[in-house]
Amino acid sequence: MSQPILRPKVLIADDEKVIADSLAMILNQTGFEARAVYSCANALELASAFRPDLLISDVLMSDTNGVDAAIEMRALLPELQVFLLSGQTGTADMIAKSPARDLGFEVLTKPVHPQDLLRKLHSALPMKNVA
Repeated sequence: MSQPILRPKVLIADDEKVIADSLAMILNQTGFEARAVYSCANALELASAFRPDLLISDVLMSDTNGVDAAIEMRALLPELQVFLLSGQTGTADMIAKSPARDLGFEVLTKPVHPQDLLRKLHSALPMKNVA
């Protein structure tokens, strides 16, 4: 079993800045080290340097598809846990038909309640000392 992660790193990618910044603020206040970016291109750029444990990504962003960016990040970081946010119905079906279907990505519906998100994140990683 892997070692507990004391302050898990979370990369949040959403072109809705209010959502990305709000999630980052909540996570930073609850024991995570979170960074928010507003495009898939920025997420891919930051991923190699930041090396997140978790990715929370919007599915549909202005520059590209968040699912494709998540697949690319998982290739770079094989242990990356991925949560996809979507306000659209049918996202789970779309992912089931994509190359992401076998990667274990979890789809969360927007708006996601912070307590629900925190429960999901806590269950995704071996953690210790995370509020």
